[in-house]
Amino acid sequence: MSEPVHQAGMSRLDALFSHPGAAVGLAVLCNCLWGAAFPFIKLGYRLYDIASEDTPSILVFAGVRFLIAAIMVWLCGWALNRRIPQMPRGRVLAECCALGLWQTGLQYALYYSAAAVLTGALGSILNSTQSFLGVILAHFLCGGSDRMTLRKALGCLLGFGGVLLASVSGGEGGSLPGMLAMLAAAVVFAAAGPWNKSVTHRADSFSVCCLNLGAGGAALALLGFAMGGRLQPQSPAGVPVLLFLAFISGAGYVLWALLMKNNPVSRIAVFGLLIPVVTVLLSAQLNGETLLDWRYLAALALVCAGIWMVNLRAARSKEAHHD
Repeated sequence: MSEPVHQAGMSRLDALFSHPGAAVGLAVLCNCLWGAAFPFIKLGYRLYDIASEDTPSILVFAGVRFLIAAIMVWLCGWALNRRIPQMPRGRVLAECCALGLWQTGLQYALYYSAAAVLTGALGSILNSTQSFLGVILAHFLCGGSDRMTLRKALGCLLGFGGVLLASVSGGEGGSLPGMLAMLAAAVVFAAAGPWNKSVTHRADSFSVCCLNLGAGGAALALLGFAMGGRLQPQSPAGVPVLLFLAFISGAGYVLWALLMKNNPVSRIAVFGLLIPVVTVLLSAQLNGETLLDWRYLAALALVCAGIWMVNLRAARSKEAHHD
């Protein structure tokens, strides 16, 4: 009798995440959480006394965060489904672990290294390329309602223009290696979108998220410890900050996986416009970074305008489809 209850629970979740209004609200929440990650990571570096050149400790910090997040996802799946999440087997299990090494392991090795040397404004603007890359990749990999249109193309051009402006004027915000690492992290994330969507159609979403975070987190932590990394909080605030970052990962990945499963990739990816906005605002509050640099404000405006254009087209297409 437990299996029908499980399936009914998942069908209710799928119905919620495919509802247009709920999907928008949950996508906003997901991207606001991710927008908070960058400034809290930099705050965590200070609280754990991790220098920008201390790559081993950076990897340990990232790995422990994602391992805790994996546990949170597992507990969340247990609570929502009233049963222990059923892990996939065989080829699907191997694919979930490979996805974790790619999306969590490789992406965040690059992301965390970049975060150590970039300001929140520059880092978030560069990372916003994932929104436009997701739209471009969806055209080639998904087809259907995810195909490229003139409006989407113009939106992508505006967004990449903003990224270019931030990169050219970003000498005070970080180093060239850091900027390249952040751009590479965005490419990895965008490429993982269709892959994640495919896997969640063949396995329980919570199990996919748990394995994604767990495999990637374990790889990062083991590599960091093997290289001599450490994780020693220098302030009582260090532990709650690390737990909040883990919550961001766990909640964000569960929301993202379910949104990607039940909606076209391009419709969800475009809400990444909130990430740089939230990041810039929190970076100013938590890390004392400037809020009124005209170069970054102009770049941010271009990025947000580009994502808005892509999203406007997606919304109109949906309305026409229902009419």
